[in-house]
Amino acid sequence: MIHNERSEAQREASLEKLKKALADDDFAALVEQLRAMHPAEIGRVLESLAPKERLAIWQAVEPTVKGEVLLETYEEVRDQLIQSTRVGDLVIAVSQLQLDELVDLSEKLPKPVLKAVIRAMDGQRRQRFQAMSVYPEDTAGGLMDADALSVRADVTLYVVQRYLRHYRRRRGSLPEHTDVLMVVDRDNRYLGLLPLTDILTLKPSVIVGQVMDRRIEAIPAHTSERRVARFFEDRDLVSAPVIDDQGYLIGRITVDDVIDVIREEGEHSVMRRAGLDEHVDLFAPVFPSAMRRAVWLGVNLFNAFIAASVIGLFDAAIEQLVALAVLMPVVASMGGVAGVQSLTLVTRAIALGQLDRGNARRLLFKELSVSLVNGLLWAVVVALVSGLWFNDFHLALIFAIALIINLLNGAMVGTLIPLLLNRLGIDPALAGGVMLVAATDVIGFFAFLGLASFFLL
Repeated sequence: MIHNERSEAQREASLEKLKKALADDDFAALVEQLRAMHPAEIGRVLESLAPKERLAIWQAVEPTVKGEVLLETYEEVRDQLIQSTRVGDLVIAVSQLQLDELVDLSEKLPKPVLKAVIRAMDGQRRQRFQAMSVYPEDTAGGLMDADALSVRADVTLYVVQRYLRHYRRRRGSLPEHTDVLMVVDRDNRYLGLLPLTDILTLKPSVIVGQVMDRRIEAIPAHTSERRVARFFEDRDLVSAPVIDDQGYLIGRITVDDVIDVIREEGEHSVMRRAGLDEHVDLFAPVFPSAMRRAVWLGVNLFNAFIAASVIGLFDAAIEQLVALAVLMPVVASMGGVAGVQSLTLVTRAIALGQLDRGNARRLLFKELSVSLVNGLLWAVVVALVSGLWFNDFHLALIFAIALIINLLNGAMVGTLIPLLLNRLGIDPALAGGVMLVAATDVIGFFAFLGLASFFLL
């Protein structure tokens, strides 16, 4: 906690120093301050500034660092920074990146920049870049890097040690997060993993095939990034091999890429519930921001009119019994809460791959049972409260029955909506909440007002 507070204080202090250097028009101080910051910190600072200040600071970032900073910013901010950067500086910036990072940026780079970078590559690097560009960004192939160190199963650990020393002399260091080497056959088909601990601690005369770990399966290149993240989580991996459809080793995924996926999934879920894009610029222009939100507000307004039309059907009943107007929001609200609980649970289960056709019906029955128990419990409470409040225990009984109905409705809708949306290929986090609110409001109002009109009036 203390470390986090200090880090936050340091970030705020850095931001203040940058703003002061900017206000004083002190370019040298600006450059010096930026040199002391990590690319991720620079990216967060740029996102927290208005566009004019952002671009002024961006000009002071060294070209060799700009590529790393671009990777740390949201898409909308990144596009703005790329557009404001000279072609020459942009070529220098992205040339420093690893292949997987370059692939991530390639679609956003101006064509002259990308052509210049590819032209400057050696044959092997260019071939790897083209192979990685085939896969969508949200798959294992899009996440992987082509720097996987591989060895044959029929060589000794002594040969492996010599290979690693030679690689280090030639490249300066081993690839980041190297904890294992990939074991392949003569045709480069994946066989297993060789931990660095075995290379260091076992006798040099031991054959690789005798000690390699065959338990960790390789990840097919077309696997979704969400499944990749789950694979790493389940097996506590630092890195994992990636293979093509024929089983040939084509790269590896490291834990830093998976952490990015997990973070983006969390942001995606939170922002989508409000109908927002997780890549949006905090200081985007007013009109585009308003247009993006207008769609979401329009959908909610449509739902509100539907609920209002249901209430309008019973306006005469509400005029005769004002207590209906007081109590009906409670019925809708309780159903909405029950629905959100089910919706959240099911959406999470879908994301984790825990739901399929075999257990979906069982989960629906369980959610309905939970809501029935809660409905009976709270029906007693609301019946007593409303009966004493309005001195009308017939109304209290209707209120309790309507509450049970809408709690069951919330559980059913909250379970079925994400299942249906997922089957249709629609993100449940985006549309599930809107549909749920509409369903619980409409059914809640209709059940309460309908029962009251039929039995009381």
